[in-house]
Amino acid sequence: MSCINVIIETPKGSTEKYDYDQDLHLFKLKKILPAGMVFPYDFGFIPGTKGDDGDPLDIIVISEFHSFPGCMIKCRIIGGIKAEQSEKKGSDKMIRNDRFIAVPKVSKMFGELNSVKDLPREITSELEQFFVNYNNIEEKKFKVLSIMDAKESSKMIESNKN
Repeated sequence: MSCINVIIETPKGSTEKYDYDQDLHLFKLKKILPAGMVFPYDFGFIPGTKGDDGDPLDIIVISEFHSFPGCMIKCRIIGGIKAEQSEKKGSDKMIRNDRFIAVPKVSKMFGELNSVKDLPREITSELEQFFVNYNNIEEKKFKVLSIMDAKESSKMIESNKN
């Protein structure tokens, strides 16, 4: 499977959430997570794409290392979480906001993974729960619709290129 570029916004283990500001061309601190909550893996976006929320598509990078905000990593898509979330704080209006899952091309530990099904079920369950809890902090709802395989995820990414 071909590789895509991923830009990391928030590194694995971070208690701070960063966002890329397209107008300022820099990363800014968005919020601090509550005590005990950290990003389980590197979290970022796929440049040149646009989701239903108006932002580039979200992606989580499963790897054995920590990166940093702004790091570009060549990754292979292994699947995704098809999801809906509240459009705004306290709103019942739901929009699609999928989370794609990838592994770095250079990964030694996860380099053989080709599908989200190759991950232990505990990892996908923890990711689902992380996003539910993360959205609860902002008084938003997050609903997992299904788990996507690599082929479906790649098609969705391709159809959301701008």
